[in-house]
Order: sequence, then structure tokens, then C-alpha cells
Amino acid sequence: MAAPLPRRTADDPARRLTHALVCAAAEPALSGVLLLDLEPRLLDPVTRLFTALLTGTTDRPPAPLVLGAAGRDEDLWARTELRREEHGLSFRTAPGPLVAAAGQPGPPPLVVVPDLPRLSVAGMRAAVQLVGADVTVVERTGVRRTIRPRARWLALCRSADAGRLSRHLLDRFAVRLPVPGLTLPPVEPLLAALPPAWRAAAVRGVPPVPVTDEALTRVHELLGGEAGVRRRLALARLARTLAALDGAPSADAGHCDAAARVIGLPVPDAPRPGPVPAPDGDPGPPAGGTPRTVPARRPARDAPPRPAGDRALLETGPAEGIGGAPGGSPAGSGTPFPEDEASGPPDATPLRSPGRRTSGPALARGPVIGTRRATDLRDLAYVRTVREAAVHQRVRGTDRFTVSPADLHSNIRAGAPERVLVLLLDHTCRGGDWDWQDALTPFLQWAYTSRATVHVVEVGAADTAEELRAQSFAARSVLDPQVLAALYRRAGRATPLAHGIELAAQTLRRTFRQHGTGPAEAWLVVVTDGRGNIPLRASHTGRLTGEVAAAGVEDTVEAAARIGAMDRTRLHVAVVDPAREPYGDLPFVLADSLGATVVEGRTEPGAPVDGEPRSGPPRTPGGERGH
Repeated sequence: MAAPLPRRTADDPARRLTHALVCAAAEPALSGVLLLDLEPRLLDPVTRLFTALLTGTTDRPPAPLVLGAAGRDEDLWARTELRREEHGLSFRTAPGPLVAAAGQPGPPPLVVVPDLPRLSVAGMRAAVQLVGADVTVVERTGVRRTIRPRARWLALCRSADAGRLSRHLLDRFAVRLPVPGLTLPPVEPLLAALPPAWRAAAVRGVPPVPVTDEALTRVHELLGGEAGVRRRLALARLARTLAALDGAPSADAGHCDAAARVIGLPVPDAPRPGPVPAPDGDPGPPAGGTPRTVPARRPARDAPPRPAGDRALLETGPAEGIGGAPGGSPAGSGTPFPEDEASGPPDATPLRSPGRRTSGPALARGPVIGTRRATDLRDLAYVRTVREAAVHQRVRGTDRFTVSPADLHSNIRAGAPERVLVLLLDHTCRGGDWDWQDALTPFLQWAYTSRATVHVVEVGAADTAEELRAQSFAARSVLDPQVLAALYRRAGRATPLAHGIELAAQTLRRTFRQHGTGPAEAWLVVVTDGRGNIPLRASHTGRLTGEVAAAGVEDTVEAAARIGAMDRTRLHVAVVDPAREPYGDLPFVLADSLGATVVEGRTEPGAPVDGEPRSGPPRTPGGERGH
């Protein structure tokens, strides 16, 4: 018989994580594991730990399937294979990576999702269909199968982003652990600390054991009456798996408490049988009143009297609860269900692909980069066709202008961009004491290496034709001379930041609506100090009337909220803070509205800003700080 789960496991995040992975490996109904607030650098060791539990060895583990923002249905469910046959080469449609391992011998495969909110819509739908399912029917072009999913899923998510995800997707992950600040020892000591029976069960599985009525009642008490059916089933299955690992004949209330401790769910202590005696001097609760669980605070008997007029350094505020009980800390910290207390609105249709244009074929979209002889009548290049026909009119000797099939030419269009970088540059925040090149270098390098198209929105340039409006242009890559010129324009007087944010939002919407389902990934980088001094109405009308006051800043925050409400599956947003005073908090207010990460623009410690000293730890170029 394996050793029972110790109570101290609740105080050791590494042990809780190991026990949760053992349960997920041993029980197919617990195939989805969601780790909340795990540091990205720990993803690789956690993956190796999970793989070692599934395979039973740490030697040459199989590579997991990693899903990200670029996954498509065509890549996940089916793939094209080139085969050599008797009469030559032929193409066959074979099952994709999510289907190929079904029914095959060996350990179950592992699917890793480094960032669940950034997972593509196709990947999210696949997770809903496969994770925890008994049977799945796959029907794609050339593939028709009924499979029993065997794969285990390991996904990462920040608690702050859980509210944006679909409840259908989150409920598929039966094992959820909040692991902020996790310190993970090496994989070998963690495996050695497990009982041998547990390691064997992780490879072979565990037999199902019955769940008592007492355990079901305890599940209801632990989760509350508002919990859904899938959440209750997940906790009951986890308790049943722990009971099987323990060698118990059935799962009872104690196993439910152990399962709750594994996933970080608060476990209330059992009520005491008798009344607690009141301390000396405590009159006790009044008749008919509500009993107190904590006696009233009384001054110490030997405490010296406080002199008249003496005041405490800090006045005490209202009492605040702590922990996971009602009235305690927010559910986004230390709870396996942070979506219950999400502050932002969820996506309206998180599992549906964005709307696409259907007015023409996909090949008829994109910028024209040349022409070629036409093979059909789609997307004809009319000017080139007429010019080609005009060359041969005298030879043909016809009375009317004649176009023959040999004259037809069609357009050659560039492919749809897979990556997009949108830069919003506020020239008035740069000044003469700061060069934003270091802060922008990581984003420009990403755009260069990924061959991303670039959209630049400029605010506050000195040589602009209309200083009340922002200007924008598109470039095929960061190597376009316009991009380099935009980085070093002189600053003007007006800062139509609200109009610039509005143009950036329009660019993002237009980008994601065209080219099918849009790019696989997009970055919006805003470089500004937040001091917008032109209201949005003035930018629209071209006339500035009356006092401005804070209207420009308010319009900027309101326009940024529209970007903050966009789907973040493929969109990342960053605000580069130039650290200018006064009003140094405006970039953070803008980042709140955008739902963005704040990046420090100045990397030198103690760099002077507008004549005021500024202290702080040195940062690497492009280094981020959480917001």
C-alpha cells in the first residue's frame, strides 16, 4: 500500500505539483493540467517531469507537441504525406498530430500550451473536443476516425487572463494549480521522493474505486452550491485517484480534503464538538446576538497610558479578510478558479474564428507585386492585358480591338502576412535627453526575424501637414526607409495622442479582418508619456476651440479601452514608459486601459528626467515590469 498523501503537501508547492501530475498521468479523466501564474522559465522542467511520469524514465524523453498562436485546423487534425508506390510518388492525407497517437502502443503523448490565452482559436476548439473526452469523432478531408483521446495536456495561464477565456475551455482542465513563486527542485529528486507504487501507477494507470456519499457531500461543501457539474466531477475524480493511489477501497471525505489541498483549494477545519470557553473577563455574546469567533480587542493590562495629544504614526484602516474564504483576498491570487472573480469582460465568442470576407477567393487579396500569364479568369491584370493585346492588333488585322486568350495576364499578389507590428510613436515624449532606440530594438528585431509587416502611427511630429491629426503609413518590413525616417523626426507642439490610438485600433481591426482569419501574431507598441493635449473632436474637425484641460488625456484613455477589449489570442500590447515628470503615472493609466505590459524606456539608473533626479534599479533594454 502506498503512503497516504501527507497534510504538509499543502504547504509545499513542488510536492503538490508532483502529486497533481501523478494523478493526471494515472487517470485519463484528469488529462488536462492548468498551471496558474507559473514562471515561463519553469515550463521546460515541469514538462520534463510530466514526461518522466508518463514514460517511467528520464532517458531520451519524446518531444511534446507545442501549440501556440499559429496553429490551424489543417495542421492539427490532418497532414499530407508523400509516399513512394509502385507507379511513382503519391500524396496521401494522414491523421494529424492530435489524432495520430490514438490507439497506438506506448505512453500517451504530451501536448504543451505555453500560454493558453494566446492559443489559436483552432487550438482552443481542439482542447474543448479532446481534453477529458471519452470518444472523439474526427471528420476532415481524407480523414474519418473515431478515437479515444490519450494525450495529456499541460497549459499555462496567468490568473489575470483567465477571465477572458471561455468557461467551456477552462472546465476541460480538471487539474488546476496556482503556483506563483514556485521553486522547483531537479526532476530526479522529485521522482525519487515518490513512492514506487505511485510511479508505477503513473505509467500503468489506476483501477477505479467507488466514491462514497460522504465524499460527494464533502465535494459540495468544499466547492459551494454555485460550482458547476464539471468542477465537482473534477474534484471527485481527483479524490478517487488519490484513494486508488493510497490503496483504499473507496474514496471518502478525507480524500476529498487531500484533493482540495493538492489544487490549492481552502479546506475549512472540522467544527469542534463543544463550545469554546470564553477568556477571562470576556462577557461573551449578548443574548439573541451573533456569537463572535474572535474576542473583542482589549488594551493590555500593563500597557503605559498614552500621553494626551499623542497620535499613532499610522491610523488603522477598516478590517480586511485574508485567505480564500468569502471576503478575503481576490480569487486571482492563490485560487484554482480565478475566472470567478475576473475584473474584465470575457470575449463574446472566444471559440469562434473572426469574421472573414467572402467576396472573392483568398488569392485575390493582398498587395499586387507583379503580373503573369493567366491560367483562368480570376484576378485579371486589365492594364497589362490591354497593353499586351495592343501590341498584336496590327498583326491580327481585325477591324475591332481584339483580346485573345494569349493576351490575358493575372496579378501576382504577396502572401498574407503572418506577423504584424504596429508602432505608435509620440515624438513629443522623446526630447533631447532620451533615445528610444534601445527600448524599441527588441520589437524591431522581432519584426525583422519574423518578416512582419509594419504599420507606423506618428503623433506630434514637427514637419507634419496637420498637427492636430496623427499620421500613419504601412511598410512591408522594418527595412523600409520610411520606418527609419519615422524614428528620428523632430518633435512638434501638438500631441494628438487620442487620434493616434484611434488610428492604431482601426489598423488592428482592419488587419485581423482581412487575409482570411488575419495574422497569427500582432504586436502593438505604444511609445508615449501619455500627455495628449489635443481632444479627439479637434482631430476630427481640424479646429481647436476652447480650453483643452484634461480632455485630450480622457479621450486617449477612452480610445485605448476599445483596444483593451479586443481578443488577445493573437494580439500583444506594450507601452514604453519614457519616465518623464510630472505626470509620470500617465503611461501606467494608458497601459491599464490598453491591457498592456509596461516596458521601461530608460535603462540607466538614476537618469535625470526633465531636471528631476530619478532613481531605480538598472534594467536591460526592453526589460518589462509587470503592471
